[in-house]
Amino acid sequence: MTSNLRWKVLLVLIVVVLSAWRASYTFRYLSLDEEQKAAMPAETVEELEARSLRLGLDLKGGMHLVLEVDKEGLPADEARDVMDRALEVINNRIDEFGVAEPSIQREGENRIIVQLPGLRDEQRAKRLIGKTALLEFVPVATPDVYDLAFRAIDRALVDTMRAHGELPEEDELVLSEAEQAARERPVTAKAILPGDIPYFAEEDVPWVREQLERLDLDEILPHKEGQPGVPRVRIAWDNETRTMQDGKEYRAFYLLEDEAIMTGSVVVSAEVRPGLDPDYPNSPGVQLRLSRSGGRIFADYTGEHVGEYLAMVLDGVVQSAPVIRDRIPAGTPASITGTFTDAQAKDLSIVLRAGRLPAPMTVVEERTVGPSLGRDSITLGVRAMLIGGILVVLFMLLYYRASGLVAIGALAINILVVVALMSSLPVSPKPALTLPGLAGIILTIGMAVDANVLIFERIREEIRNQKTVRAAIRDGYERAFTTILDANVTTLIAAAVLLQFGTGPVKGFAVTLSLGILASMFTAIVATRVVFDLVTLSRNVKRLSI
Repeated sequence: MTSNLRWKVLLVLIVVVLSAWRASYTFRYLSLDEEQKAAMPAETVEELEARSLRLGLDLKGGMHLVLEVDKEGLPADEARDVMDRALEVINNRIDEFGVAEPSIQREGENRIIVQLPGLRDEQRAKRLIGKTALLEFVPVATPDVYDLAFRAIDRALVDTMRAHGELPEEDELVLSEAEQAARERPVTAKAILPGDIPYFAEEDVPWVREQLERLDLDEILPHKEGQPGVPRVRIAWDNETRTMQDGKEYRAFYLLEDEAIMTGSVVVSAEVRPGLDPDYPNSPGVQLRLSRSGGRIFADYTGEHVGEYLAMVLDGVVQSAPVIRDRIPAGTPASITGTFTDAQAKDLSIVLRAGRLPAPMTVVEERTVGPSLGRDSITLGVRAMLIGGILVVLFMLLYYRASGLVAIGALAINILVVVALMSSLPVSPKPALTLPGLAGIILTIGMAVDANVLIFERIREEIRNQKTVRAAIRDGYERAFTTILDANVTTLIAAAVLLQFGTGPVKGFAVTLSLGILASMFTAIVATRVVFDLVTLSRNVKRLSI
């Protein structure tokens, strides 16, 4: 055996062994039914799934969403490109979320179709995609502004309740002092004040929200124009509750200045970190790094407002509102803390990194594709592959006899290599196999056999020209190589175009087609040649079964 042939044999063996090892995870995972998965340790199932070929929405099931972008109120120049920006933000969020081969497409003037294969936590995905993610750094109103606001709210609410006959006449009841206070200041009477920020019992929050919705808050809350020296304020609730000494859950009620000192546009990065808040040492937080300009604004503001509250508000909900203890120099990261779960902290960091949606979105259609549909598709696809494969095997055996057997072996290696490459590509998210992708694999099976047919026909011609078996094999491969290379390169170019400009399943087809072509060139030109060389070298072959 020559040194060149020895290296080729070694290369083929390495490829076959590695491909079989890697593809075994896929075959093992796909052979499990739901009951078998439930009986196995969760870690084992997750490892198998992570190392196996990922399936697309049409094969595995998943989530189909239609989102509608609300362009109302946007300036004309912003409305023109709001869809492009929304698509980019959703793409970034889903990339960070780690869904394999999502399909995100624009439909019409104001709709976006999102398909997420294999998604299990549907509610979490909807929250992540639909969150506007407007992050603001907003000063909290001072106690005297709180007092003015509560007095105005109570007065307006009492007037409203009297106008609707919801309060009895004063002389109809004999009230205690506390009852009289609750009658005159219905909202304030339900609040407690453990510090500078008022809290409401969680059971009272729905009632307070409902009463506030009855009022025209823009008119009654302290206003710059109406109250010189007093900032206009808006209402926001805390995103979490706090357990007080009486054992009940309370939620903080914030009055925020209407203008933020800066927004999330100054956030350069957002990372999940444990132990950022000593009050919640076991809960992860999100650490924000600000741009240079944002850091300067942050440093200047904190230097001038020591002892005051500064709230971080996401989509109108206060995430945290620490007291400024000292000036925070530029370059120091800011933190959003609280009783986050790992998933909540991760989702928050994703939306902050991916950026803000340019306009609110609502889910107008939601469908879940069940795994049973995927199983049916896989069954039909595998059946098509088996029928096609059997016909190809019969043809090759009948027409090319022992050489056809070599081509069939190469075909099996080709499928192993494609599955192994699809399940181990070092890209994130890893490409998933869809129905078009399955068609791509079936197509490459035909192309792999086609390459062998070209080679075998050239060898036959050389044998008819009275050449020896070894010379016929050598010349047959050399003559067929150029034709095979030309055909595969042109197909690869077409696949590259599909990969660049296609979306979703079209990209999946392009990926499997490209990998199948590369694998078929290796098996048809290298692997089968190694077998022929080994056979003709080890034996004194006078005739070739072809």
